[in-house]
Amino acid sequence: MASVIEGDSVLALDVGSATTRAILFDVVEGRYRFIAIGQSPSTAHAPFNDISAGIGEAIEKLEEITGRSFIDAEQSIISSVQEDGSGVDAITATSSVGETLRVVVAGLLSEVSLESAKNLVETTYGRVVGSLSLNDTRKDEEQIDAILKAKPDLIIIAGGTDEGATKSLKKIIEIIGLAIYLLPKEKRPAIIFAGNQAMDTEIRELLESLSSEFHTASNIRPSVETEDLRSARTTLARALIEIRKKQIPGIEALDMWAGGRILPSIFAEGRIIQLLSHLYGEKKALLSVNLGASATTISMGLGGKLYTKTYPRLGMGASIAELLKYTKPENIARWLTFEASPQRINDYIYTKALHPNSIPATKDGLQMEQALGREALRIAMESAREKMPDGVPALKSNLLPLFEIILAGGSVLSNAPTLGQSLLILLDALQPTGISTIILDQNNLLPALGAAAEINSILPVQALESGAFVNLATLVSPLSNTRYGTSILQARLKHADGSVSTAELKEGGFEVLPLGIGQVADLSLVPLKRADIGIGAGKKVSMKVGGSALGIVLDGRGRPLDLTSDDVRRRELIKKWLWSLGG
Repeated sequence: MASVIEGDSVLALDVGSATTRAILFDVVEGRYRFIAIGQSPSTAHAPFNDISAGIGEAIEKLEEITGRSFIDAEQSIISSVQEDGSGVDAITATSSVGETLRVVVAGLLSEVSLESAKNLVETTYGRVVGSLSLNDTRKDEEQIDAILKAKPDLIIIAGGTDEGATKSLKKIIEIIGLAIYLLPKEKRPAIIFAGNQAMDTEIRELLESLSSEFHTASNIRPSVETEDLRSARTTLARALIEIRKKQIPGIEALDMWAGGRILPSIFAEGRIIQLLSHLYGEKKALLSVNLGASATTISMGLGGKLYTKTYPRLGMGASIAELLKYTKPENIARWLTFEASPQRINDYIYTKALHPNSIPATKDGLQMEQALGREALRIAMESAREKMPDGVPALKSNLLPLFEIILAGGSVLSNAPTLGQSLLILLDALQPTGISTIILDQNNLLPALGAAAEINSILPVQALESGAFVNLATLVSPLSNTRYGTSILQARLKHADGSVSTAELKEGGFEVLPLGIGQVADLSLVPLKRADIGIGAGKKVSMKVGGSALGIVLDGRGRPLDLTSDDVRRRELIKKWLWSLGG
């Protein structure tokens, strides 16, 4: 039902490692809508070394698309809508640009507070380069030397339950303080204290004058059994932006444009995943994945709670060469329909690392890019699954849990020539089971919506409802234990006009039942040979389904996916899968 809003237009600026975006949201017929997006290559790197040029170009592209002006003669954003329609009422900003944050973590016990500190680092674009704890057997001078060699951008201090012991933590603080004192002032790290709150004042007095920035947050381990990262994630987001201001020209100006509200993209994205989790209800588990240039990120929403893992080592931009630390060229080659030697794959990866903004110029290059995306997402998901939150059921412990909604973004997916290719990348990398709705964030709107939520809680909800995302498919992925070619599922789709479509899925294959966007139909699924679609072996289900770009996709290829070692047969299978999805 339409609602009348006395609303403001919002210009959302998102600066990534590869792409800078200017996104316009405005009220149309009483409801917020995604209007348009202007994009340009990011200019944080040489020869510009300043994000401002990329922002200006993205806004210019947006002006061309909309016919509206957002920049005045002095090259400043027109900060309110004028009578001629120029300008914008509000500006938000998000950023994922910059080198991976180097973080030293400190805590009392390695399996308690130190583990929570490491989990906190995994929620942003950082990696742990050193740690201190009571378990540490090194001498004091060795620990100090380790901090100096680590050259941290940030030190996170945890430890001690609230109102718990303080003496042991003081010793660690003294080591950190001396190490920071020995560093040149311009190279001193920021500090976040998220431990025993009874020590907040004391630690501030000891370390605030030494560090470049000092922040406090609620205890991330208020009790031995409880981990709570919520307050610390917010503090970490602000600390990251302050660090980036010193590292990247243009970030400070962007923060001023956004009224001091610039957010890390992963933090803003998490805010929307949490909101969606509230909207969908406690029983629906939500998964969001993003194959970004700076990192691959995995976010899970369950019952209004957010779980985020960020993998800068698996980014699709300048850090792509790190992928080879976690997989082999042969694993990348198995996703290709042509023969490629390990040397050829290595050459492509290192060229991509040198030119992260480049786009594939040939069909083979496109396949190589998509194969790298599959491997990065597969490895990230395997790592995230090891720390999956309680409450998400799975058909088997080594498989992806049963997520009812899967949201996906990143240029590898959004720039695929066909939606079938986008879907197949996701299915190959994630290998979902049961019944899922697959949604593509084709314009990378999630961070922008998360930033906008801070100034306008209505905008993200209504923009999400307006078709800003692409509903790729309703996916049915049975788990079965039978021979290749055996029928494992019968599907019947009854359309609103009374017509009926049917399909019989065989082990190892794909079937697609078309159901266009805007259409609604009744879907009946009958598993055969005790196949399980997420509700028990052999159990039937009937449900109403909405239309999507690719309709109802039945994936019977088995879980885990078995890619035959016969190179010729495997390549033919991949071609067949692509053809089945219109790719």
